[in-house]
Amino acid sequence: MTASEARRDLGALAQPVAAPLTRAAIFLVATVKPGFGNRATLRSFCGDLAALVRAVEFRDLEGGLSCVLGFGSEVWDRLFGTPRPAELHVFGEIRAGARHAVSTPGDLLFHIRAKRMDLCFELAMQIMARLGDAASPVDEVHGFRYFDDRDLMGFVDGTENPRGEAVIDAVLVGEEDAAFAGGSYVIVQKYLHDLDGWNALPTESQERIIGRTKLSDIELDHAVKPTSAHNALTTIVEDGKEIKILRDNMPFGRAGHAEFGTYFIGYSRSPHTIEQMLENMFVGRPPGNYDRILDFSRAVTGSLFFAPSATFLEAIGDDRAAVAPGAAESALSTPRQSHGSLGIGSLKGEIPHE
Repeated sequence: MTASEARRDLGALAQPVAAPLTRAAIFLVATVKPGFGNRATLRSFCGDLAALVRAVEFRDLEGGLSCVLGFGSEVWDRLFGTPRPAELHVFGEIRAGARHAVSTPGDLLFHIRAKRMDLCFELAMQIMARLGDAASPVDEVHGFRYFDDRDLMGFVDGTENPRGEAVIDAVLVGEEDAAFAGGSYVIVQKYLHDLDGWNALPTESQERIIGRTKLSDIELDHAVKPTSAHNALTTIVEDGKEIKILRDNMPFGRAGHAEFGTYFIGYSRSPHTIEQMLENMFVGRPPGNYDRILDFSRAVTGSLFFAPSATFLEAIGDDRAAVAPGAAESALSTPRQSHGSLGIGSLKGEIPHE
């Protein structure tokens, strides 16, 4: 059974993880403060988020505003208890030589997208006002679409994203974890680039590192493409079938501070797919044959979240279940232990088909 069939059979409506590409985005990561009152605030907020998005969206119905809410491993049990998504865990850091994929704190991820930054910003303000003192922001990045979907290193980003029905099967959990069908795993990393060093390379050298031509965005022939090329190492094949993920990366930066970066965000039916890509990039396939883009880029954040279905969020907001304050306070004050494992429109709307 495909993920889309499982989702329909179980009546789960997905969050807009596969919303169309937009010109602007805000990536907001926050942690949840201890306390029974904060737990109640977060659970109530889950049911209110869809209405909050609609209220801001109504200011420009053609603005393409959407928001995906994801939860980290450490906060899941504190907010929702059991069951929990089968593959949800703390993002595992990777070290190999001078290369380091860091693991950084994050309980909540808000992926806000729109054609206009003012819509994104307004929704982010409303979200933080609604959360109040229950959560503390730990990272906020404002991304922009750069010319014809290029990153700041000059290459088109996201060319190999799945399309149509393939998107749903690539990113949505199906019958393999029926309680969370319609949800999606999401990994985020903030990369900073050494553009001076990168731009000093000849275009041909850059193309061999990426695995595509810079101007026309055509994949290099396998006869000339190195096995260490970025698109070679991030191609995952299982049982003869390529396993896709959905990327919606965005450039960001501060020109006056010489800060130039890419915010990586990848959605997948299983976090293992993206974790294997990162293992290949940082360690190498085979070890030592690593992604040379990391000679010019470093990851400064890294977190894994689960974005449950919109149906799940609304049910949490509606249940208003009574919980003993003492028990909840204890749960919220005791973070879940990390294993460090590497084993990595409207919220009510259906995922659109292209």
